[in-house]
Amino acid sequence: MAGTRTLPAPVLAYPGVRAVAAPEPSPRESRVVSVEIVFRIVLSLSSILMIVLVLLHKGKGGGLSDLFGGGVSSSLGGSSVVERNLDRLTIGMAIIWIASIVGLGLLLKSS
Repeated sequence: MAGTRTLPAPVLAYPGVRAVAAPEPSPRESRVVSVEIVFRIVLSLSSILMIVLVLLHKGKGGGLSDLFGGGVSSSLGGSSVVERNLDRLTIGMAIIWIASIVGLGLLLKSS
């Protein structure tokens, strides 16, 4: 329509205070924020998986593992293939967990 005009967007501010626009973040700052979010997600997921993997281990006698039924001894003895694979998964998850803590710490220190 030819006779209509648009009104400026209202600015909500306190009386006597000028409204100032926030500066745009630089591309480097936005990359740092996105990398930080990725590190936080990886750290959260690896923490939860570490708890689950540690609780899945068979107890070696006594302690809190008896509470979850880990104190029941088996006549088979030795490590099964499943236990060795669980050990490998736990070690791999621990490495990912430590790397994400170190990476997040270095990222937060530099910013």
